[in-house]
Amino acid sequence: MDSHRWRRAGMSQGNQGNQRSRASQANRTSWTSQGRTGISRRGLLGSAIAVAAAAATGTTATAAARTAAARTAAARTGSGPSGEVPSLWREFTRAPSTHPQIPYVGRSGHRGGAARFPRRPVVADVRDHGAVADGTTDSAPAINRAIAAAGRAGGGTVLLPPGTFRIDDLIRIGYDNVVLRGAGSSRTKLYATKNLTELIGVYGSRYGGDKSSWSWAGGLIWLAPRARWDSLVAAIRAKAWPFEGWTGNGRDEWETLTTVSPARRGSWSVTVADARRLRPGRLVLLRLADDAGHTLLEHMSGGGPGPEAYSWDDKTKLTSYVPYEWPVRIARVQGRKVTFERPLPLDVRPEWDPRLTTHVEALTGAGVEGLTLEAVETPQSPHLLDKGYNGVAFQCAYDCWADDVVVRHVDNGFGLVAASSCTLRRTTVAGRGSHHPYFCREGSHDNLIEDFTIEQRTVPAPADTQLHGINVEGLSSYNVWSRGEMRMGTFDSHRGLPFANVRTDITVNNNGRHGGDASAGPLFGARFTHWNIRVTNGRAGLMKIDGLAPYSATVGLNEVTEFDQTDVPDFTGDLHARVELYGTTDVVRPRNLYEAQRELFR
Repeated sequence: MDSHRWRRAGMSQGNQGNQRSRASQANRTSWTSQGRTGISRRGLLGSAIAVAAAAATGTTATAAARTAAARTAAARTGSGPSGEVPSLWREFTRAPSTHPQIPYVGRSGHRGGAARFPRRPVVADVRDHGAVADGTTDSAPAINRAIAAAGRAGGGTVLLPPGTFRIDDLIRIGYDNVVLRGAGSSRTKLYATKNLTELIGVYGSRYGGDKSSWSWAGGLIWLAPRARWDSLVAAIRAKAWPFEGWTGNGRDEWETLTTVSPARRGSWSVTVADARRLRPGRLVLLRLADDAGHTLLEHMSGGGPGPEAYSWDDKTKLTSYVPYEWPVRIARVQGRKVTFERPLPLDVRPEWDPRLTTHVEALTGAGVEGLTLEAVETPQSPHLLDKGYNGVAFQCAYDCWADDVVVRHVDNGFGLVAASSCTLRRTTVAGRGSHHPYFCREGSHDNLIEDFTIEQRTVPAPADTQLHGINVEGLSSYNVWSRGEMRMGTFDSHRGLPFANVRTDITVNNNGRHGGDASAGPLFGARFTHWNIRVTNGRAGLMKIDGLAPYSATVGLNEVTEFDQTDVPDFTGDLHARVELYGTTDVVRPRNLYEAQRELFR
């Protein structure tokens, strides 16, 4: 396959991934400038594309292409006085889609990680629908009317001019290709006076107890398909606590499109039994069910004696997350061969009843930009009893985004709930302190959170509250947190076997704690990677993960020690975890694993 054909198959339509953000380019320049004398950019790209083309067609790369890729990576990341290249990176360049410790996340984010978001024409101004930027008039009805008008027009931008708009209701973005755009996070403010308990009702946990699900769900700006949002709210008000994902409240809103033949993790293509209902551009679910021996959960954990010896049957919360549902867009259909826009996240085996299915209608192409959402300042609630002063939530959303958005005085900041292929860029959580500054759960995959900030809380934490940080749980996979500054919090896992996630180029004051019920199973599955992490207070917990995460990689971490919350491994025996350049600060090259993977496949 030539480079043009590969890029057309591997990239989704409209992807602008060749364009670079200034921050990304600056970081890449810091390591690509090493050792490139005499090698042209065209030559570098050619060798990477040769490997990618082989991956896209499900074939094995030639020895020559592999050698060229390795030479390319070495040229780009040559060690020198300003940095060191770990052996893990050199290994990864030779097997980027199937490396045992490092996941391939180079296609994570909106439109495969596009550097720019669409600039849709302005179709509505909230002032024309009655919004007033005086800080006292309830403008929520007017803003929601403007969003609905944009939706009826087939999409477009809804403008929020400078000023403070009071909202006494939540803002719903439930139409494809609708963007709510303020004048900038320092100029446009939404001042929220009520919480989700007041607006929708008490939301209990489907797992029992007196917990409030507003502790991990919903937002005062809520991006979700209209029908899905309506069904969730109806279930909450009926106290029939729902499942929140892609197949409805009872996980029964799907039908089989076709069954799938066996394939290996990292393959870009699969063979299906019947391709008549498949077409390029269609969003489908790859659905994998577990078997009685829990071999799917073992596979997510890397396999081997440790996961095989683990007791899975009593982990009822974890097993409720299976089947694994992975949304993906089809790039090409050739006979019974179907090529996706991303490589397979797991093996596809007959014992897991693999199939492509329908799903609830997704929200696509929607975004929120350039504003601050500030909740009325109230004390943080006791742990798991949040009332729902929550920020921005994405639910059953695909290829959506947030850019230049600040949330302040919230219970929970930015949420990804059964959301995939979304990008949160230049986002900040600020104010009195949050339970979950960022949460990623209920089978959320392939998302990108970059240039993010968690500010230090402005008031002391009340008793009986909890601080987590950047959370991932519930079989969520292939998500990336990149270029972050965490002035408080931690790399939180709430158990539920999240796997193949990356945190890279982040500075963290590691003072948060992880959560998760025992019934939710292990903290980590396979292929978690922490790459170039700067821990300012020297606490090891959830940073240096070689003793906790199977088939993991900890690379470029400064020296840390165990104190406060200390965890024991979930799996026995050799975890096959790797550590390199431990005890260093900002020495590893490439310094940003996600950006290096993106560059490798351009």
